[in-house]
Amino acid sequence: MKKIASLKFIILLLFASQSILAQTSNSDKYKYNFVVAKDGSGDYKYIQDAIDAMRVFPLAPITLYIKNGVYTEKIELSENNTDVTFIGESTDKTIITFNDYSGRGKHIGTFNSYTVKISGNRFKAENITFENSAGTVGQALALYVDADKAVFKNCKFLGNQDTIYLGGEYSRQLFENCYIEGTTDFIFGPSTAVFKDCTIHCKSNSYITAPNTTKGKDFGFVFLDCKITADETVNKLYLGRPWRYWAKSVFVRCDLPKQIAPEGWHNWGNVENEKTAFFAEYKCTGEGFNPTERVKWSHQLSDKDAKKYTLETIFHSCYPWKL
Repeated sequence: MKKIASLKFIILLLFASQSILAQTSNSDKYKYNFVVAKDGSGDYKYIQDAIDAMRVFPLAPITLYIKNGVYTEKIELSENNTDVTFIGESTDKTIITFNDYSGRGKHIGTFNSYTVKISGNRFKAENITFENSAGTVGQALALYVDADKAVFKNCKFLGNQDTIYLGGEYSRQLFENCYIEGTTDFIFGPSTAVFKDCTIHCKSNSYITAPNTTKGKDFGFVFLDCKITADETVNKLYLGRPWRYWAKSVFVRCDLPKQIAPEGWHNWGNVENEKTAFFAEYKCTGEGFNPTERVKWSHQLSDKDAKKYTLETIFHSCYPWKL
């Protein structure tokens, strides 16, 4: 599979090179394909330099090919940079990393501690590792994404507390075949986000999700056919807790490890949250799936209710998004 992925990336690079030559022959045209390489063999050595060179609100989709390498930089794709795709050469060797964390500097808090911030709608990423290397020092985001219709495939997200912030009250994001690790509330925010066929790895006794779902929304965080894993040192893990009153988090057909606490969910020390939060499971498996022992205010979906937990239904809840 790795050889096929590498061959595919080489073919894409060749296509990009031809496209770049065609575009640069006419100085009136903007580039729509870029190559970033640490060894200087591409258009740029730094990802942010390539982003800064892109046309905002482009007339056609833009693709950024990123060769293998460790890119130690803090990057931001603004809301004006729409329809951009990042394609890495290989997931394990194409790494974007930085080490900011809340409190590191006078003006660094949770929401600007990110390594990568994605705000341009219709963003896509494949075969890339997003890392916050600050360690266990508090809130430190690997990814801040508030773009709508954002898709991450075959990517890794490495961090500890607050690894991924899913922003945008009406934004929707899809993570497919991804690996996500963290300690506390490491998947959090107000967006509608689906995690499909992902591995979610927990590194401490804490909480996986902390949704801040907007009142009136049909969906918050949805995990479809995911595998939840945990370090051997972990012995009490919660599926989630409500960051705000209307939090929603649902696990569908997920494999849950023995470290999941029997009660499953936590009210964040506020019984009022139990009246408004919606935390649910459906046909999960593994030693950590104990439906009869869950907190009484959580839910086990019926077959009828579970039918709406499809990509088509979830992502059409605001306005149509054809994947």
